[in-house]
Amino acid sequence: MTLVVVPVRYPLTSHSLGTLSEAVSVARDRDAELTILHVDLYQNSHDVTRSELKRAVEREFGPLDRTRYVVRRGFLVEETILEEVAAEGADVVVIGSKQAGRWRRTIRRFLDDPDIETFLKGKLDCTVITVRADD
Repeated sequence: MTLVVVPVRYPLTSHSLGTLSEAVSVARDRDAELTILHVDLYQNSHDVTRSELKRAVEREFGPLDRTRYVVRRGFLVEETILEEVAAEGADVVVIGSKQAGRWRRTIRRFLDDPDIETFLKGKLDCTVITVRADD
C-alpha cells in the first residue's frame, strides 16, 4: 500500500490547508494511506493532541478514509519530520514551499548543494511534492 505523509502546522494555517489539500488529492489519486503529521516543539509546546489535529482537519475536509493523525514532539521540526518519514517508509511526502525552504537551510549545514527532493529521494527513497504557498 502506498503511503503519503504530509506535515502541517497546528492550528492549521492557510499554507497548511493548501498543502493538506494537495496531499488529500494525491492520496486519493494513488489509492494511498495518508499520515497527517504535526511536530509539537519541546521548547514551544502547545500540547497538541491527535484528537485536536483530527478535528481541525475534519472541519475543513470532512472525514478522511485511511488517514492516520500523528503528533510528534521534537526540538527541530525538519529533523522530526525526516525521522517520521523514514520510520513510516513513506512513498510520497507533500510539503509546503515554506517547509521546503526550512529543510534546504537545515540540509545546507550538511551538504554543499541542498536539493531537498534529491536528498530525500536518495536518503528515504520517496517522492517529494512541494506545494507552492499562495501569499
